Amino acid sequence: MTKEAVIFGVSGTLFGLLVGWIIGSQQARPVPGVPAAAQSAAAPAASQPAPPLDLQRANALEQQAKSRPTDAAVRSELGNLYFDADRFDLAIPWYEASLKLNPKDIGVSTDLAVCYYYTNDADRALKQIDQSLALDSQHPKTLLNQGIIRAFGKQDLAGALESWEKVVKVAPSSPEATRAQQGIDGLKSAHQGGATPAAGSVGAGS
Repeated sequence: MTKEAVIFGVSGTLFGLLVGWIIGSQQARPVPGVPAAAQSAAAPAASQPAPPLDLQRANALEQQAKSRPTDAAVRSELGNLYFDADRFDLAIPWYEASLKLNPKDIGVSTDLAVCYYYTNDADRALKQIDQSLALDSQHPKTLLNQGIIRAFGKQDLAGALESWEKVVKVAPSSPEATRAQQGIDGLKSAHQGGATPAAGSVGAGS
């Protein structure tokens, strides 16, 4: 999986809840709908700006895709290129095309879910996550992302907790488990302190 991602931070400033990032290619990405002040307060490290889109590379890959109509890899590579430049709207059709040719690629499926999330369609993102988990129900990064989207896209904190607990169970020594445990601790700490998020303050979605 080239860029799946994940999230992080604990915010005591506004919600007392986990505030996080879905990241791709080591780039921290702010959660849609979460105030910038809260994200800055919670950030474990400074967010890096997305690299500029390499138009020459994009054009070359698009020409390859046209000449190789059954090549899933070149389509996923195009999706990755647009993803890394934060052009999630442009990444979506290429990931979708790649999955039509190779529907069992869990990395592409999860990256597509992230793109849906960042284009403010949390419901569609979660449906795509379900498709990823149908391929591998214990995939740590997919489960971690599911928790993020549940928390910030749907304000489903119980569902987020369930997802992150699965990560810790299935991959206890993984980096994803470390991040999931921080999310669990953040939610439990907020609950013990009586903190609850204001309606509409966390995440995007319908």
